[in-house]
Amino acid sequence: MLRFATERAAGPAKQRDSMPFPKLKSGHWVLIVIALLVALDWAIRRPDGQTRQLNDVLSTQGSPELQNYPYRFQVLRVEQGMAVLSTPRNVEVPAFRVLGVLHPEINVKDPNNPAFIAIEKELARVQSEAAELVRAQPGIKGVRWELDRQWLRRQGIELMER
Repeated sequence: MLRFATERAAGPAKQRDSMPFPKLKSGHWVLIVIALLVALDWAIRRPDGQTRQLNDVLSTQGSPELQNYPYRFQVLRVEQGMAVLSTPRNVEVPAFRVLGVLHPEINVKDPNNPAFIAIEKELARVQSEAAELVRAQPGIKGVRWELDRQWLRRQGIELMER
């Protein structure tokens, strides 16, 4: 009887020692949970095979001008045959703000500056080339542009929130 009572008393302690989770401090668990959430976010957002293939086309088949352009145009996703490409500018962001980051050596505040006009045309050219390369791929019906808000924020260009 004494042996049975001793085993019963020791039972829960043994169960606690054999739990599948190691004893970690709560801070370590927080870091593990954050790492798992980051991994899950990456898995959800990672480009699919078609998107990766289209981005490969942009990086390998583009002209030297496109490949060496300071902004990297990317296919973000494909939705029902429509490729969504990133762009550093649209009606929300004036050209001079983006071009000032891409070409800091040029006075972009003077719209009549020949150098500004040249880099504005260059942006239009490489953006059109990126669209045409993607549009020429099988299964792509068209291209839609999406403002690259993350890139703009990283460059210090503030945007008005929608």
